[in-house]
Amino acid sequence: MATLSSLSQEELGSAAQRERRRRILDATIALASKGGFDAVQMRAVAEKADVALGTLYRYFPSKIHLLVSALGREFERAQAGFDQRTLTGETAADRVIHVLNRNTRGMQREPQLTEALTRAFMFADSSVANEIHIAGMYLTDMLTRAMKGPEGDDAEPTEENIAIAKVIGDVWMSNLVAWVTGRASAADVSKSMDVAVRLILR
Repeated sequence: MATLSSLSQEELGSAAQRERRRRILDATIALASKGGFDAVQMRAVAEKADVALGTLYRYFPSKIHLLVSALGREFERAQAGFDQRTLTGETAADRVIHVLNRNTRGMQREPQLTEALTRAFMFADSSVANEIHIAGMYLTDMLTRAMKGPEGDDAEPTEENIAIAKVIGDVWMSNLVAWVTGRASAADVSKSMDVAVRLILR
């Protein structure tokens, strides 16, 4: 049986198709921002994005594919706004914590959206592996660049740096899940990540 996956930007051949995908993700984020996970219904997304329901399913086979793709786009935008020159902190740990805190504050300002994206991440199974991978790539890139710092060269990150960034990213996502489900406060998340990053990067 073929594995269903979302159509990525690279797989869309025309500008019209890319624009349609953008509208779908915009509609998803708008609905999630107002009503969280439950507000994102495929028919509602199709109507808001002005596409046929069948078209929506060709782009995104399920609600989980849709929301995890939206998470990836949020990370992509965060990565695009990343400026190494504005990094604060003398050590790799300081800089990584700076980046994580900035992303955490941004997500905590949109609690309904964060709830929807995080729950989708929690519910994702192997059929959503590609979407999870794409989201993880953007987060890993931000963290490895922070580890290098403002004076870092253009060399590709080492396998060890990538592995470290992935572990930190996993811990961060786990803490966001705890925040979304009410098991941790915003202050708890910040403190937990400070401890985790300094232990990993000491």
